[in-house]
Amino acid sequence: MNKQLFTIFAILFFGIGAARAQDAIPAPSPSPTATPVADDTQNVQPENLQGVPAIAPNYQQNDTSLPDLGRVGVDMMEQKPLTLREAIALALENNKDIEVTRQNVRSAEFDLQAANGFYEPRFTGQTYYERAKTPVFSFFGGGPDGSLTTSGIGGNVGLTGNIRQTGSSFSVQTDSSRNVTNNLFSLVNPTFTQNLRFQFTQPILRGRRFDQSRRTIEIAKRNLSLTDTQFRQRSIEIIANVQRAYWDLTYALRNLQVQRDSVKDAKDQLEHNRRLVEEGQLAPIDIVAAETQVANFEQAVYDALNTVAQNENTLKNLIAQSRNDAIWSAAITPVDPVDLDAPATTLPEALQAALENRPELKINQTQKDINALDQRFFREQTKPQIDLIANYTLTGAAGTFNSGAVNPIGGINTTQTLNTVIGRVNTLSAQVNPPLPPLPTLTTTPQTLPDNLIGGYGSALGNLLTNRYPTFRVGVQFNLPLFGDKTTKAQLGKSLVEGEKLNTQRAQLEQNIQVDVRNALQFVRTAEARLRSAAISRENSVKQYESEQRKLDEGQSDIYKVLERQTALTTARSNELRAQTELNKAIADLQRATGNSLKANNVEARLRK
Repeated sequence: MNKQLFTIFAILFFGIGAARAQDAIPAPSPSPTATPVADDTQNVQPENLQGVPAIAPNYQQNDTSLPDLGRVGVDMMEQKPLTLREAIALALENNKDIEVTRQNVRSAEFDLQAANGFYEPRFTGQTYYERAKTPVFSFFGGGPDGSLTTSGIGGNVGLTGNIRQTGSSFSVQTDSSRNVTNNLFSLVNPTFTQNLRFQFTQPILRGRRFDQSRRTIEIAKRNLSLTDTQFRQRSIEIIANVQRAYWDLTYALRNLQVQRDSVKDAKDQLEHNRRLVEEGQLAPIDIVAAETQVANFEQAVYDALNTVAQNENTLKNLIAQSRNDAIWSAAITPVDPVDLDAPATTLPEALQAALENRPELKINQTQKDINALDQRFFREQTKPQIDLIANYTLTGAAGTFNSGAVNPIGGINTTQTLNTVIGRVNTLSAQVNPPLPPLPTLTTTPQTLPDNLIGGYGSALGNLLTNRYPTFRVGVQFNLPLFGDKTTKAQLGKSLVEGEKLNTQRAQLEQNIQVDVRNALQFVRTAEARLRSAAISRENSVKQYESEQRKLDEGQSDIYKVLERQTALTTARSNELRAQTELNKAIADLQRATGNSLKANNVEARLRK
């Protein structure tokens, strides 16, 4: 009975409205010059068309088919299930920033090795052959023909090193040589020489406790720790970004399904409305509203699909090895459960964890350690430079004695040459007044060298080992500025200012971290409340939609309220998904804020692959 009354009322209402509309339209006056046209726009006077472009006035879209629900560059048949842990592992392995940071760590390791290399002993040596011919302008120069020729073979080896604990330096060097000469006055030819030298330098004030080499090593250690911390900091950032991208993609895919389900519900409602029209319970115009609802939901499907593509590309950019990685053509499907539980932590606990784990504070502490090394070094440099020096040299030498009869160099008789010189001296001595007594002539070349200097290389080495000819020196050297070392004092002052600046930066870091933790924890709590509200809203929307459908079937509602409830239900479902993924992202951000991302995700940030 109610349905019949509703039908009669609708017919009367639309009939009266149509009659009123027809009465309101004036009948056109006949014109003898009017030309019949097929286009309705020709009936409008030209003055009414000024500024109105007549572009496709009768356009109609008859093709109602929808494009394929595909993503550009993605093979939908190639599905790749992916867990969050797998995504994090791929990001840490393939991310370019992580690789650069890992290489920085390796570079710092080599810097430390290079700095330690300063204290490695060094073995040095050389060997050579030399021949020299020089002009001689005096008979006593020994040259038989106006020139002196010497030749020799020599070599040396040594060991040098530094002692880290005391800043001392030492060197041990030995050299040997064999020389041959044509000097007429050389009593031995060839000659053999062997030397052994020890030298030790010990700083007394500046450099004894701390010097540049030890400073370089300690800074290299701190830099290695610094790059390691920077690596972990970057790893935490990458993990947080992957978590956000993973949950964004999870939401986008589920929201796409919600929108597709909404299209299905809207089409079901459209068919239901058509049946009601056939039964006379709805006016035919209500079909248009249901069709519009279907079209709007279909548009929302493609908006959701676009969001899926963007979020998927964001995640792929974080985990792909390169632009040619096969994962770009795969359709990623997150498989981790979306309903994560928020951590039960208090604000003091979260702040304490952040102060212990945040890499920024560790980086600041490392910088303060390096600054303390600089202050220690420059304080050491302000001391006077006074060094104790000691060296000890052993010398061994020997040679083959010239017999005096025939000099093997040039074949000259050394005795005869000396007697000639003595004769000339005696002649000149007789011409002076009063005359000088003559010098006696030589019968043989006198052998004035001791036996231990006569021999070959073995004799020279024996003289060295028996320590016959030692040289010992001990002393102090100093280097003192006359007017004070302004440069070092300025460097010390700068390092002190840098230390104060680092302390200020740490206080600011701690305050910023506190704000970060408080905001992250508040966001988690808010996301939990939002999720509960969204779940209640979705449950109520389901009930309201079903109730409104029943009212429509009973004639107690209209199609517009049903469509409104249907839209509200779709929005509530999407909001619940968004609230759940926002909670998951808030949990990830809390892990980042407390510096706990590596531990919470069971990730061991390795420095090397």
